[in-house]
Amino acid sequence: MSNILSMRSPTHHPLLAAPSNLRPCPSPTSLRRRRRHSPTVAAVAVEKEAKNKEVALMRIGTRGSPLALAQAYETRDKLMSLHSELAEEGAIHIEIIKTTGDKILNQPLADIGGKGLFTKEIDEALLEGRIDIAVHSMKDVPTYFPDGMILPCNLPREDVRDVFISLTASSLAELPAGSVVGSASLRRQSQILYRYPSLKVVNFRGNVQTRLRKLNEGEVQATLLALAGLKRLNMTENVTATLSVEEMLPAIAQGAIGIACRSNDDKMANYLASLNHEETRLAVACERAFLETLDGSCRTPIAGYAYRDKDGDCLFRGLVASPDGTRVLETSRKGPFVLNDMISMGKDAGKELISRAGPGFFDW
Repeated sequence: MSNILSMRSPTHHPLLAAPSNLRPCPSPTSLRRRRRHSPTVAAVAVEKEAKNKEVALMRIGTRGSPLALAQAYETRDKLMSLHSELAEEGAIHIEIIKTTGDKILNQPLADIGGKGLFTKEIDEALLEGRIDIAVHSMKDVPTYFPDGMILPCNLPREDVRDVFISLTASSLAELPAGSVVGSASLRRQSQILYRYPSLKVVNFRGNVQTRLRKLNEGEVQATLLALAGLKRLNMTENVTATLSVEEMLPAIAQGAIGIACRSNDDKMANYLASLNHEETRLAVACERAFLETLDGSCRTPIAGYAYRDKDGDCLFRGLVASPDGTRVLETSRKGPFVLNDMISMGKDAGKELISRAGPGFFDW
């Protein structure tokens, strides 16, 4: 296998290597000196951070995971390149906010319940005026927005496909019966079980780095991740195989970044308008109309993907499944690549699958 993970022991895993900025252990004398001065240094750092936040022209709210920060930095860099006043030192401040989904790591997302597990606290900070814009992974954003908030901007979409990562096999089909595949996503779990019922899937939470470490330590034989996240983290060397959308239909809005602001903040709305990628916004709107119609929750495996085809039309594919993968219902639509038409397509596709699923299908 070409995957660099396949031939490396855990100590040589690229994610477990010692950081390059580590230095030899300091002497006891230097440690005492550091202890003596560290409170002052820490206080100065805190004061400087507070001042930077006060003078910033824009405060960006984000989660603190490496991927979330990469998305926030991408947003910041695009803003700086387009607006000279934001390119000044200290003009943009990034505020890290811990969400419910970040705090509870020992339970499946479906068991925590509720929507907005990775967005609620950030949106609250936005509405309370503690930040000016909020950067989200669109797949985490509920289909409704709190009063006073709008999401007028999507950055250009990354690759929507999922990838297969394993130390022992080159594809899902090559995994022996009984092999354990780790994934926190019911969408992935159900599609894996539908095509490969001899495999076992288990809940597998954590950020990208944590999941790869668990894989390397042998907790599971394989895992699936979003290619978009690995690209944004410059970690595609870990990919064993890329799955086609036919084999693994993506999550709603997978690979898309959404940026929100307050509905009465024209200045921020104008900044965001300069970043918006309209083709992505329309595709995401179609997919989210499908999700909203199904009233999808974390307990319902739902997938959908809308894109502009070679004829310039919108092609949409949608899917719902039972969590155990025994039932998978799919549909598709084609129509003009125009917002209202695309929203109608998403809604119509959702209504069709509700009708075909029958009573009780969504009561997991």
